[in-house]
Amino acid sequence: MPDQFTDDLLVTEGLEALGAEVTYEPWDADLGWSAFDAVAVRSPWDYSRRRDEFVGWADRAGPNLHNCAEILRWNSDKRYMADLGKAGLAVVETTFLEPGESWEGSDGEVVVKPTISAGGRDTGRFGADVHDARALIATIHAQGKTAMVQPFQSSVDELGETALVFIDGKFSHALRKGAVLRPDEVAPVRATDLMVAEAMYDPDLVVGGTYEPDELGLAEEVVSHVTERFGYVPLYARVDMLRGAQGAPVVLELEAVEPNLYFDQAPEAAQRLAKAIVARAA
Repeated sequence: MPDQFTDDLLVTEGLEALGAEVTYEPWDADLGWSAFDAVAVRSPWDYSRRRDEFVGWADRAGPNLHNCAEILRWNSDKRYMADLGKAGLAVVETTFLEPGESWEGSDGEVVVKPTISAGGRDTGRFGADVHDARALIATIHAQGKTAMVQPFQSSVDELGETALVFIDGKFSHALRKGAVLRPDEVAPVRATDLMVAEAMYDPDLVVGGTYEPDELGLAEEVVSHVTERFGYVPLYARVDMLRGAQGAPVVLELEAVEPNLYFDQAPEAAQRLAKAIVARAA
């Protein structure tokens, strides 16, 4: 059994308290997944480096997989941002660059990252000098991946991000996330198996937070869109937003594969997720 992190421990305890029989296994274990009453995907943090394997496993895991395989496939590639934009939802403007495509540059600061990645890996923030941004794009392309370029939203340095967590399609709790990227650098990563940005290890990076009505409204629209698009209510989702140049909230990321839901900031939410899993198992 792999080590569990706080989120998963709290949910496991909640499931057991409800009388559920629980096992905690790596996603690539050779198990008869379809025999389980419910399979809740929670912390497959290596998926981005083995994405084709991961979504292939999800396709084979059976109908009791949560979130469902279709959402996992769609959400594990950040080109879903284009789909959200086409649906009329307010998202950070994003340019996608396939391998071989060049970037002409920008007048302001930008953020560059791969469309398939996690934990701030291969992610950087760059100013008007486009040389370093183009170098990171070339690095991403050399890995056979698509790069994405977004205008840096300066509000994050002062206000951070608002992250709203949804469980079983309903709003659960709010978080405040600090800025991860510093100017003119690729985010340093810690040399561990996870290879995530060093800033992610800051214990004060994410704390319990508040939200404004327009932020909740946008997040609810996103979750409703996903529900309608796939005919499936997400078991869990985290909508990360910040204030755009005009002051209105915009979606920075929708996390529906393996988000940390920060139950240490809202312990009662772990019980809500446990109850939702038991309800789906039944």
